[in-house]
Amino acid sequence: MKLIIHDRDGVINYDSEQFIKSPDEWRPIPGSLEAIALLNRWGWRVVVASNQSAVGRGLIDMDTLNAIHDKMTKSLAQVGGRLDAIFFCPHPADSTCNCRKPKPGLFIDIRERYNIDLTDVPMVGDSLRDLQAAKAVGGLPCLVLTGKGAKTREDPKLPPQTLIFDNLAGVAAHLTA
Repeated sequence: MKLIIHDRDGVINYDSEQFIKSPDEWRPIPGSLEAIALLNRWGWRVVVASNQSAVGRGLIDMDTLNAIHDKMTKSLAQVGGRLDAIFFCPHPADSTCNCRKPKPGLFIDIRERYNIDLTDVPMVGDSLRDLQAAKAVGGLPCLVLTGKGAKTREDPKLPPQTLIFDNLAGVAAHLTA
């Protein structure tokens, strides 16, 4: 099985310092939905793994998060794409949970759900914590320069062997070449 794991905010859609709090605030980064559709056509299963602390902070409720994800999946369907699953951590930043990236809990859940070894599975993110979580499970960290990615590229803690791409379309082109 070909599996790829993406972060959401800053990778698929524009990020916000004030959090994405409604479906209206969710706006795809140009080319990201088409990139997922391309990966689907080439036989990739696409899973999202995302920190969503707005839930734990009380900024949005689960119905709103589900509505945001519904808009994302419907927008993907309009370009011929789909997500196989969405995993998220609803806890605030100060939580001691194991699912908030950079901890590997979300990826461990994905590994168990799909019964797959995550070694060298591409894991796409725009923040250091995304890449650190990927390395913790042996995944292949892929940094996109959208969202916080340009700033993350300069971080001295960037995991070795991180692949760097301009955007999600660059990741998809690389994997389907």
